[in-house]
Amino acid sequence: MARVIVFNSVSLDGYFTDMNADMSFAHNAYPDAGWDAFVSSNARGGGVLLFGRITYELMTKFWPTPAALESMPVVAERMNNLPKVVFSKTMDKASWNNTKLIKNNMEDEIQRMKKEAGEDMVILGSGSIVSQLTRRGLIDEYQIVSIPVILGKGRTMFEGITEKIPLKLIKTQAFENGNVLLCYEPRV
Repeated sequence: MARVIVFNSVSLDGYFTDMNADMSFAHNAYPDAGWDAFVSSNARGGGVLLFGRITYELMTKFWPTPAALESMPVVAERMNNLPKVVFSKTMDKASWNNTKLIKNNMEDEIQRMKKEAGEDMVILGSGSIVSQLTRRGLIDEYQIVSIPVILGKGRTMFEGITEKIPLKLIKTQAFENGNVLLCYEPRV
């Protein structure tokens, strides 16, 4: 059974975007060969990328560009070639290579995709999708990178969650640039 994994960066005060919906705080501000190797290694994995409309539109502005291929060739190649699903009720088409647009019944579609044999699905950004799927118990793992910055204001990827959801820590990894990877699974 395919799993749904969230991979997101958050500020030390828990925001995955700043108050202007900007995620650039997560970019590697301090050189760290270990972090760069982790990012490249992580990108080599397979699976299906899942996006909401806003994150999808942000991704299409960078990853298909020559600048992305020059600055992060391994990650850009994977981002451009992996299968992608964008969930949006307002988009008419999804033009990024290898992308399927789903306009309705996101939660039902995710349940169907999880039952199919195949590779894991990874949500990048897309806070509204993360919160909706978390409420339905459809997230199998949260891979959260804590970035050593305080934003003061912003948006959490768990907006609308009104009850406690206990998690179990399954892995950590610290990097010289101050980033810390925290991996959790829901406690069952």
